[in-house]
Amino acid sequence: MKVVLFARVSTNIQDYDRQINELTGLAKRNGWKIAASFSEKVSGAKKNNERTELLRMVEYVEANHINKVVVTELSRLGRDTLQVLEVIEMLNAKGISLYIQNYNIETLTDDGKVNPMSQFLITILAEVARMERKTIKERMDSGYQNFRANGGLVGRKQGYRKSDEAMKEEYAEEIRLLKRGYSLRNVSKLTHTSINTLRKLAIKFLLNYSSIASKRRQF
Repeated sequence: MKVVLFARVSTNIQDYDRQINELTGLAKRNGWKIAASFSEKVSGAKKNNERTELLRMVEYVEANHINKVVVTELSRLGRDTLQVLEVIEMLNAKGISLYIQNYNIETLTDDGKVNPMSQFLITILAEVARMERKTIKERMDSGYQNFRANGGLVGRKQGYRKSDEAMKEEYAEEIRLLKRGYSLRNVSKLTHTSINTLRKLAIKFLLNYSSIASKRRQF
């Protein structure tokens, strides 16, 4: 059984050695072979597409046919519920189980099916995420209504068109992932950018995107 260890701390003054040591001991006790370890010092509130080590880890486990990713606790994947759910769902879809040490559960069973206990946990997280989205939407709607009530205009100015340079700057991460051959669907999951927008970016800036993507496995 090959596993990858993943650790995260929020600030530069913190150290992730304790997490790696705990996970190394856990792997030895269970007879798991450690294929690689990934560690990052980054706020858990950052989006997945801003987390270089997380992206490298997900790419590595797929390319090297890793069976399991191990973390000390769920918050090591991030503190943003939506971002954590994305990682779990992405790993599940690829048949890669996530072992969460403090809960002593895995997201997948030995036959690759979703673990009922982890599904219960994910369901709770999904409901929390839904409530967060609802709260954000209500705040935005309230802000728009107040802005309009005071004579404000919402939307782009008529005839407005974003320059190529502005698009390159705004969608720099999306373009970088597309250049590396990541599929439109997975780039959309990681960055929350619509597939239609990604397709336009690919056509506009990456005329040879199809050939790039065909040279490697879809992420």
